[in-house]
Amino acid sequence: MQIAQNSVVKFHYTLTNDAGEVLDSSEGRQPLTYLHGAGNIIPGLEKQLEGHEVGEKLNVSVSPEEGYGEVQPQLVQEVPRDAFQGVEAVEPGMQFQAQTQGGPLMVTVTKVEGDTVTVDGNHPLAGQKLNFDVEIADVREASQEELEHGHVHGEGGVEH
Repeated sequence: MQIAQNSVVKFHYTLTNDAGEVLDSSEGRQPLTYLHGAGNIIPGLEKQLEGHEVGEKLNVSVSPEEGYGEVQPQLVQEVPRDAFQGVEAVEPGMQFQAQTQGGPLMVTVTKVEGDTVTVDGNHPLAGQKLNFDVEIADVREASQEELEHGHVHGEGGVEH
C-alpha cells in the first residue's frame, strides 16, 4: 500500500541539520506513527512521503517554509524578571507557556541580564533546513474513528 490521504504511516527517522548534527531520531525507539493528511507532522515531510511504500528508504530535505517556518523577530521579546513569579532562578534554556493575544505560546529563555529576561517564541528549529533519513515501516488504512478524531489510535498513537 502506498502512503496516501487518510493512511496511517509508521516510519523510523533520523533528523539532522545542514551541519550534519543529529537533532532527533527514532533509533532505539518505536517508529513515529501519524495519520497522513491530518497535519500531524510538518508539511514538507508529509508531502515528500506521499506515494512511498513499506521498506522504502529516502532522504528528505525540508525548507524552513515547509518545516517550522522562518524565524519571526517579533516573537523575541524582553520581559521583566518579575513576570516569572514563583520561579526562583530563571536561566537560558528554560521553557514556559506564555499567554498571548493569540492564545498560549511556548517560549524559551535565551538571555537573562539583571532584571530583564529575553524570551523567544519561535520553534527551536525555525529558520533551519531539516534533513530526514526515513525508512517506512508500515502503511495501513485509517479506521473511521481515527479519521473522525484526526489522529492515530492504538500502538504508536493516542490511547483514549
